[in-house]
Amino acid sequence: MSSSDNASKEAASASEHSAARSPTQPGGDNGLVYDGGARAWMTVIGGCCVTTATFGYANAFGVYQDIYTRSGAASASRISWIGSTQLFFLMAMGLPAGKLLDMGYFRQTTLFGSVLYIFCLFMVSIAHPDQYYQIYLAQGLGMGIGAGLLYVPAVALQSHHWRRRRALAMGIVVTGSSIGGIIFPIMLNRLFEGSTGFAWGVRASGFVVLGLLVAANLLMSENRLKGEVKAAPTKPDMKAIMTDVPYLFSIVAVFFIDWGVFFPYFYLQLFSILHGVDPNIAFYTLAILNAASMPGRIIPNGLADRYGPFNAIIPCVGACGILIFALYGIHSVATVIVFAILYGFFSGAFLSLCAPCLAALSSHPSEVGVRFGIAFALTGFGALTGTPITGALLGTTLPWSKALIWSGVTILAGMFFFIPARQKMARRKDTQWV
Repeated sequence: MSSSDNASKEAASASEHSAARSPTQPGGDNGLVYDGGARAWMTVIGGCCVTTATFGYANAFGVYQDIYTRSGAASASRISWIGSTQLFFLMAMGLPAGKLLDMGYFRQTTLFGSVLYIFCLFMVSIAHPDQYYQIYLAQGLGMGIGAGLLYVPAVALQSHHWRRRRALAMGIVVTGSSIGGIIFPIMLNRLFEGSTGFAWGVRASGFVVLGLLVAANLLMSENRLKGEVKAAPTKPDMKAIMTDVPYLFSIVAVFFIDWGVFFPYFYLQLFSILHGVDPNIAFYTLAILNAASMPGRIIPNGLADRYGPFNAIIPCVGACGILIFALYGIHSVATVIVFAILYGFFSGAFLSLCAPCLAALSSHPSEVGVRFGIAFALTGFGALTGTPITGALLGTTLPWSKALIWSGVTILAGMFFFIPARQKMARRKDTQWV
């Protein structure tokens, strides 16, 4: 190959790399990414409302886990299937939702998902806490499907508005799950344990969710030109996506991590009470955990824009695995609170950095939705089965060591799959981030 050919290829690569790092201005060749502006920030705020109402509410399932377990609705393992099913569909429905986003049906998908999610939440309020099938259908299946039609498009939509600060924008959006994880556990615990009771406690939270989703539907918008963009492919290259080795390694990594990472979100409140922590304080452990995840969803994402999302996510996952094993030494209020703060930060970082990692693997904004959808659908099986496996390991006698070993080992196994994904990404000359 001649030196002139090499020089031209290097120049083309440098030009492409520079274009990827520069914000696109309105009226440019692709017109899909603006890196700021009123519409972009309104979409961020609307996306934050969605994640607050969906993932944030799912993060409060530990309250329902405690209520349903003590009401005798079913075993801890069977009850955890409700929350894990909700998490599964929240992720798995990203496959059709992401495809609909790429096809230009974001508005219709979001509206239908909002109606379904709110309807099923109010159905939970008329279900009996000791009737397993009722709460499973409404809270597991219905709310899960509705949330799935909302969550992935709300996060993936940020790629239409942001490029240079995409990871930070997505991190801000995902902080909604932390906000919801602070508000809803405290709200539900106080309402359930007070004179309001289960039914009106759920309805009160339902009205909060209704307001959030109305605001989200009004604020969020796509960022497309009226005509098809000539530079954009008409449809994603599925063969290239499904043979992308870093993408496949990343999916396997998140699958393993999802097996273990949600253990504290489901069981920390119950763990604390059974280890002698005052129930009045234990009720706040989930809120503390989610509050700590807020800086975890912003600070590492800001660093990811500078150093790369893969470089940011790997140490955060390793910290999560180590902290799970640290639960062996937790038997007091102080140690529970310290654990909740640290685990909230690093688990929040993992959950928010998954999206920037997937977006960095995309060659064009038009394939972001389908990449998100496939990845979230496959990794959703990890979220679906992880906490029920933990519940089965706990059984009726609650041997916590089995659950801790399972969760810690699976998280660390996932971290090791991220390492080759990062290495292969680093070898790509045209990659935007590592």
